Amino acid sequence: MDIKEEIAQLQSDLEEVNVLLEKAVRKRVQDVLTAEKKMIEREIANKQQQEQHRLLKQKDSGDSEKTLLASTSRGYTVKINNYGWDQSDKFVKIYITLNGVHKIPADNIQTNFTERSFEVLVKDLDGKNYQMNVNNLLSVIDAKESFRKVKTDMVLVMCKKKTQQNWEFLTQVEKKTNDKKKPSSDPDTDPGDGLMNILKKMYDEGNDEMKRTINKAWAESRDKQNKVENMDF
Repeated sequence: MDIKEEIAQLQSDLEEVNVLLEKAVRKRVQDVLTAEKKMIEREIANKQQQEQHRLLKQKDSGDSEKTLLASTSRGYTVKINNYGWDQSDKFVKIYITLNGVHKIPADNIQTNFTERSFEVLVKDLDGKNYQMNVNNLLSVIDAKESFRKVKTDMVLVMCKKKTQQNWEFLTQVEKKTNDKKKPSSDPDTDPGDGLMNILKKMYDEGNDEMKRTINKAWAESRDKQNKVENMDF
């Protein structure tokens, strides 16, 4: 008999006791029935509490199974920012150093891959969880062929390249940031154009004081240029 059936039977007993209590005349009989009523009510309350605890535990267990990288251990989560990477013809390799990671259960080290991202979660390492999310990878990877290895004090993430090409950066964001810093290498480009573009960007993004300063500089530059052109040699 499960808890729900036990509760149903106890409620039937309680209803019957209430009927008898309404009909009882003698005080001694009333006292006995009242005591029995309280005992049944306490038993029902205990059974209901047990059932609620069982349902809550079942829900927590289900939620943990549905979420691949959900932490079930106590402690807080530390974001992994320090790592190294290199590559071979077939793989991009990410090296994550975590002291003692090789000593925890293998199930505590979880990874998830998509074509343009990967996620690592290390659970319950010295009372802490460690997580790393890398999105917008430079090129597409083969999620099914990607995997992780655990070495002494290290997690090695192996991202399988879809095409055997060299990666100059790990992510697209890193590449775009680097491209913005590069000066133009076009031999036909006037160096002055680059300076004017920088000044224009400063003007568009600057405050009123910055705009006044740039306007003044442009005006003075034009005046000097006009004076040179009007000089009689």
